[in-house]
Amino acid sequence: MNKLRRLLLPLFLATLVGAIWPLTAMAATDPNLGTAGNFAVLSGAGMTNTGPTWITGAIGASSAGITGFPPGTAGPQHVGDSTYTTAETDLVTAYNNATQPTTTDYTGVNLGGLTLGPGVYNQTTAPTLTGTLTLNGLGVYIFREGSTLVTASGSRVVLIGGAQPCDVFWQVGSSATIGTSTTFIGNIMATASIQMQTGATLNGRALARTAAVTLDTNRIIQPSCAGSATRFYPVPGYVAPPTGNILPATLGVPSELMAEIPWLLLIAVGSGGSALVLVINSRRRRRRNA
Repeated sequence: MNKLRRLLLPLFLATLVGAIWPLTAMAATDPNLGTAGNFAVLSGAGMTNTGPTWITGAIGASSAGITGFPPGTAGPQHVGDSTYTTAETDLVTAYNNATQPTTTDYTGVNLGGLTLGPGVYNQTTAPTLTGTLTLNGLGVYIFREGSTLVTASGSRVVLIGGAQPCDVFWQVGSSATIGTSTTFIGNIMATASIQMQTGATLNGRALARTAAVTLDTNRIIQPSCAGSATRFYPVPGYVAPPTGNILPATLGVPSELMAEIPWLLLIAVGSGGSALVLVINSRRRRRRNA
């Protein structure tokens, strides 16, 4: 019996490694926004807004300034100060850190209609998100867009299975345009400009490195996700809605965050527990026989 257990122990350990390996070998890691994560919107130049935009979180721009608040409302404003410049420096670092080995190349593929798990997804040519992109599972998602990022009107990013907005990153090689009435999720890190068209919402951050951010009647919430796969940031202070607000107060946290556990991880934990029990029993018997 003892010999049989000794033979089974390596088998359980091999099963454990085999289950965990896919989770780690190709896993995306946190680019770490640093102090840039303390902003909902960060502009590499000026920032302009039209209409009753409502931003929960801080906003920052260069000495070119911020206009359009009011009629928009937002958290603390930083214009060309040390807090702003440090955040822009950290944004560059995070952008570079997002350059990670590709899990799957979707060049030339519309992300709409896909359901993806955590990983690094590459598109070397200008992609357009048309329809609904579903992200399924807790972990880091990095979308590396080689040129521009454009979403069609009414497009959506949806989270299920424990995916969280804090853990989604869009590394954009040029400019990002979030189309009218798009429901977008994640941290947009654009080399150049970011434009959010009328009625677009963002559960995440709009972070532009070198050019302007343009807003028009948008709802933006700087996320704070306890238990996420990336660095935790405090919940931003309350910001009152602007006069004439037409957009939702909350952008939704999926109920699946508390309801689902990835099955592969569950198998790995179970295998590890079995191996641990075998080790403990083996040591107890050795002590008795000593």
